[in-house]
Amino acid sequence: MTKWLAAFLLLLGLTGPAAAQVDGAPKVHARLIAAKDAVAPGGTLTVAFEQVIRPGWHTYWKNPGDVGQPTTLEWSLPAGWKAGALQWPYPIRLPVGPFMDYGYEGKVWILSTLTAPADAKPGDAITLTAKATWLVCKEVCIPEEATLILPVVIGTPAHDIDAAGFAAARARMPAPSPWPAHYQVSGDTLDIGLSGLTTLPAAASFFPNEATDIVNTAPQTLGRNADGIVLRTKSDKGLARRTTLGGVLVLTSGDGSVQALDIAATHGVVAAPQMEEPAEQGSLLLALAFAFLGGLILNLMPCVLPVLAMKAFALSSQAGRDRAEAVRESFAYGIGAVISFVALGGLLLALRAGGDAIGWGFQLQEPIVVAGFALLMFGVGLNLSGVFEVAGFGGGESLTRRGGELGSFFTGVLAVAVAAPCTAPFMAAALGYALTQPAVSALAIFLVLGLGFAAPFVAIGISPWLMRALPKPGAWMIVFKQALAFAMYGTAAWLVWVLAQQAGADAVAAVLAAMVAAGFGAWVWGATRNASPRGRGIGAFVTLLAIVAALSCLAFLKTSAAAPVPLVNVTGIPEEPYSAARLASLRAENRPVFVNATAAWCITCLVNDKVALSTNAVRDAFAKKHIAYLVADWTRRDSAITALLSEHGRSGVPLYLYYAPGARDPAVLPQILTEGIVLDALEGK
Repeated sequence: MTKWLAAFLLLLGLTGPAAAQVDGAPKVHARLIAAKDAVAPGGTLTVAFEQVIRPGWHTYWKNPGDVGQPTTLEWSLPAGWKAGALQWPYPIRLPVGPFMDYGYEGKVWILSTLTAPADAKPGDAITLTAKATWLVCKEVCIPEEATLILPVVIGTPAHDIDAAGFAAARARMPAPSPWPAHYQVSGDTLDIGLSGLTTLPAAASFFPNEATDIVNTAPQTLGRNADGIVLRTKSDKGLARRTTLGGVLVLTSGDGSVQALDIAATHGVVAAPQMEEPAEQGSLLLALAFAFLGGLILNLMPCVLPVLAMKAFALSSQAGRDRAEAVRESFAYGIGAVISFVALGGLLLALRAGGDAIGWGFQLQEPIVVAGFALLMFGVGLNLSGVFEVAGFGGGESLTRRGGELGSFFTGVLAVAVAAPCTAPFMAAALGYALTQPAVSALAIFLVLGLGFAAPFVAIGISPWLMRALPKPGAWMIVFKQALAFAMYGTAAWLVWVLAQQAGADAVAAVLAAMVAAGFGAWVWGATRNASPRGRGIGAFVTLLAIVAALSCLAFLKTSAAAPVPLVNVTGIPEEPYSAARLASLRAENRPVFVNATAAWCITCLVNDKVALSTNAVRDAFAKKHIAYLVADWTRRDSAITALLSEHGRSGVPLYLYYAPGARDPAVLPQILTEGIVLDALEGK
């Protein structure tokens, strides 16, 4: 089953200050406990990995359900020692909205068996080490880890350690089922039958070993047939690939006692039970709608303003032309936008899978990428100014006839490339979900985001009414195109400023030199376009040399290690750089703290700084309340800031947090700020 929980939960976290938040303290306290005070040479020792989970939070079983990750325990053992597989107690169903997790609340012991080497020397004291990692979730999910140690003495065991605790842990371990189990699938209905069990339990829950065997959110109801009892639910796609259905069946009797059975149901005939059909619950369409709406709203975000010029030019070039051409160009733009979203998302997922702590907007955290974008925008500006023409991109006299499908396609590509670092509210929810899911589910989210982003332009292209509302093309479009070039020059200038924040003056000099070389090459190409064949050949060669020179200038940035320049403080509020330690220190002083997660390449962030955080009323409120102002500058990659964003269900900036004195969790402000929103948050409204 495709997993959509994160999108739903993160949406809730973005709908207002009342959304649940988290503090920086660990949500799980973990330790290792040995069952005996010693282990004999060649003997075995049962060890419990204990998790004490904060109320309201949960960790995950080996199959986490709709979302999440199972706990892992990686032992670092001396030579000759061996560790057995984790022994999982039966989980509980943890419904959150229309979704379902499988996991644990409160305190849980996960057992493992260690085997000492036969040549272990009696009397030796051995220290065993294990790295534990787990995901703990409430309204947001937080990855935690701990390196745990366990001292062990080699010798004859003398007494038990916490015998009652180990007895309780073993009682929660599933036992092999004494009744044979079978399953049958009819359509999407799954029946699991236990033959010979004639007493109908008060309740039952089935937890499959494989994540895609059943629809986790579907109701599970009990019935009785001639052979025994039947649990009915819905099958998922993965079950079709197996002939055995494995999992844990938890039976609860009327007195509340629980029996957990480890079953391996074989495919066969299960007689129809007497039971009521459960009602359908949950809908994946809701989560898809979040992604589509997020992409749609992205068109209205300040980050997109620099590329609106390209969209406006493409739209105006379509007016009054053949409708079929307009439809083709609209879809070409849409295809370019969708492919760009999917490609960017795929790269992001691949880098994260490789261990990089990155989020949405990662491409503009690298100076060489920023410089490349600046050079590209400068080249687009030169094209719009008429310095040179690219066939199919649209320009010169061709504007009155056709804009070009190729030009529309690359307009979509460029729009996504520059606008993607910004995150709209619904888009943030979708991205937060996508970055916690398998690749197929995540790429589906990026695909739908692209569809939402492209929808307005495509709608104009296919709607005769909207097309008629556009001005008719004509010679005026040449002037219009040249005027739009200055929007591209402005975008290039902004990107150079971003580069200055990231890599300093030498990087700026390198990209400016690249622009000079590229501009010269573009001029030569345009000047020799109508020359003789020999002249065109010389012009093409000189242009190629200029491009090589421009790329050589950018290559300098690959080895440049200049320290990033701190963002200019435009708010006038005294600030400090963010760190988890500084935040914890300020909170320990019971001082109010405002955290601004921002970046130089995030136009929305810069607009919020200027419009909402720079007013006299806001500055006075910060001073009056003695609020500490921490700036988490994500202009360049920073794993600590990435962790802060992930903790609050975000994959990109902006993120605004206000920690009121004495409050356990911060208030999360909207991504688009006004003075009133900030002041209300500071007053606790």
